[in-house]
Amino acid sequence: MTSRREEKDRRRAERLAAEQAASEQAHRRRMYSIVVGGILGVAAIAAVAAVALTGSGGGSSDNPKDLPAPKESYSGATSPPTQIETDLFKAADAAGCDLRNPAIEGRTHITPDQKVKYGTNPPTSGNHDPIPATDGVYSQAPTALQIRHFVHTLEHGRIEIQYAPSLAKRRVNQLGGLFNDDPYHMVMFPNRAMPYDVAVTAWGHVLGCKKVDDKMFDAIRDFRDRYRDQGPENVP
Repeated sequence: MTSRREEKDRRRAERLAAEQAASEQAHRRRMYSIVVGGILGVAAIAAVAAVALTGSGGGSSDNPKDLPAPKESYSGATSPPTQIETDLFKAADAAGCDLRNPAIEGRTHITPDQKVKYGTNPPTSGNHDPIPATDGVYSQAPTALQIRHFVHTLEHGRIEIQYAPSLAKRRVNQLGGLFNDDPYHMVMFPNRAMPYDVAVTAWGHVLGCKKVDDKMFDAIRDFRDRYRDQGPENVP
């Protein structure tokens, strides 16, 4: 009888111990869920705050502080010559423009104190400022530091129309008319440092024209249509 009672007590003790262990494990699971839930909640709040801060002034859609705000269209534009040639290579040859595809020089973000030397003028790729220049028309020629913003813009698939400040006003107005006809993902600005009267750049490509005539406008249109949105980063 004593043996049966001891066996019964032993089994009861084992059952109680198992129940206690299960209870403690359930408690630990509940506590873990509470802690993890709290962490995720804090993380979610931080993420929302980060998005809010980005949208209020830190996003890539904001223009760099050292650049003037561009205009959405060119003021005083006149109609460019009517398009005739739709083949880029034929149009460039007819206009006497250089059409080149320089090697990619890099695409790392750098700070203003870091040096960078571009292998082409105007640049078609290379390390650049973390903040791109926004689309639109700029009235001032960028400095050597500011051009780094425009190199970043090329990386985003934009087309940049650049002209010498000495270019005849009639031709600048026609370039403005070409810009206004199709300003999507386009940038236009004067460039006092390049060896061309007009140059059009995309990431890894340049159309450089040392003289300006009506045929040049076909080359610009064809260049734009061929290389727009072809950069390594697809940014709306």
